[in-house]
Amino acid sequence: MADVYAKGAVEVADAVWAYLQPNGSWGWSNAGLVSAPDGSLLVDTLFDLDLTREMLDVLGKFATPNAPISTVVNTHANGDHCYGNWLVRDADIIASTACAAEMAKSPPAQMAATMAGVDDADKVGAFLKAIFGPFNFEGIEAVTPSRVFDGELELTVGDRRVTLLEVGPAHTGGDVVVYLPDERVVFSGDIVFNGGHPIIWAGPVTNWIAACERVASLGPSVIVPGHGPLAGPEVLDDLIGYFRWLSEEAKLRFEAGMTAPDAAADIGAGPYSGWTDAERMAVNVRAVYRDLGAGLDMRQGRSGSVFAAMADLYWRSRS
Repeated sequence: MADVYAKGAVEVADAVWAYLQPNGSWGWSNAGLVSAPDGSLLVDTLFDLDLTREMLDVLGKFATPNAPISTVVNTHANGDHCYGNWLVRDADIIASTACAAEMAKSPPAQMAATMAGVDDADKVGAFLKAIFGPFNFEGIEAVTPSRVFDGELELTVGDRRVTLLEVGPAHTGGDVVVYLPDERVVFSGDIVFNGGHPIIWAGPVTNWIAACERVASLGPSVIVPGHGPLAGPEVLDDLIGYFRWLSEEAKLRFEAGMTAPDAAADIGAGPYSGWTDAERMAVNVRAVYRDLGAGLDMRQGRSGSVFAAMADLYWRSRS
């Protein structure tokens, strides 16, 4: 299914739509809509209000005129999946308990302030401008979930069954996937990055592998990833292979006494050089080191900023 990748809506099952945003890199996330006569369900909002408004205009054509979006699911707390909540604030917004707690700690105003203070002349600032510069964080009001759950939640959208499954912590602390069992469609949030390096903000890595295995056990025919083109179940094998490769390579260097930043630079992208956003290896290696018992010491490297470590890899790859 990776051959269909253009911006906009793609019908992945009867009255079920994916909303895709190429190229799937930093901030360019996907969303979705499950349409029904008595009210539709939106999976995720986008990184800023302009993008979310554009998405809602497109998906609004598929929500019934007399029953607009009444339910929203935020798959996790990263802003590119929830900052647009302001535009659907009258809906029933659902997330995991852990996701809601993380959202409260990372409001849009914080991101706006960070970007306003960025110095382009600084290597880290230039990196932040390169990845987040296309988005406008000014004036976004934080809207947190109106309903939370733990573990599993069954919903109905019209006569359609929709299951919310908490599979985090993995990418973040409260990852959720949205599963339509009759249609065999999964909206994976950022449990699935298709064609790009994932980023392990929370972990542990073993949890993310387990999350992929759980999604695979559902028998999906279509996976709408958090980033990247539509996929089949084979994308889960690709990710599991990535995490196992990452764990093995990082462990070798951990045992050899290398710092995490040095290990990330030494490993490079390996067999995943065709994937975007290889600078995320700086975060991912640190996550493996943390799983192996490293504290905030020289084994992590002296820099406290994961963005500094990523910026180093990002500009090194472009020099």
